[in-house]
Amino acid sequence: MIGYLKGNILSVSEECVLIETGGVGYEVLCSASALQSLSGKKQGEVYTYLKVSEDGVSLFGFSSPEEKNMFLKLITVSGVGPKLGISVLAGMDCSSLAAAIASSDVKRLSSVKGLGKKTAERIILELREKVSAEVPAKQGGVAAAMPASDGDEDAMVALMTLGFTRAESLRAVEKAKQSGASTLEDIIRAALKSM
Repeated sequence: MIGYLKGNILSVSEECVLIETGGVGYEVLCSASALQSLSGKKQGEVYTYLKVSEDGVSLFGFSSPEEKNMFLKLITVSGVGPKLGISVLAGMDCSSLAAAIASSDVKRLSSVKGLGKKTAERIILELREKVSAEVPAKQGGVAAAMPASDGDEDAMVALMTLGFTRAESLRAVEKAKQSGASTLEDIIRAALKSM
């Protein structure tokens, strides 16, 4: 499998890059950040994913291992193939995508060209827990990190079972603890009042 390419940039189009390495020119369908990082350069590198199917062989390129990892998560979702996965990364950078998934922002996700509401909901449903644990960015002023204790996590799970998103649950648990709630029951009760 071809996992990485480094070489001469022969051309950059709206969605593809032609990279020559070892006397061979590889046409790579790239994410927006990969295209941006290679544009105007004579030499460059991309992390790649090779897809072999009945229709042929396709090579997809990414600017970083993290972006490639996000793409690999996206294509595990039923109904999301490599072309839609690369389209999502062309319409939204990796950290914005992770934040949208972690905060269950269907509207933001479905604003990406080619991504409908049902597919956006499926992406959130199938990837929210995987992505939420990795999102270090702040959302709504509260760090999207894991809660401090098992009791906090239990309170969050209880709130998420009631239909709240992980981000909403985390904010509510933090607010409940700041107001003085300490037992699991008190935290849940205070969190529900604040929602």
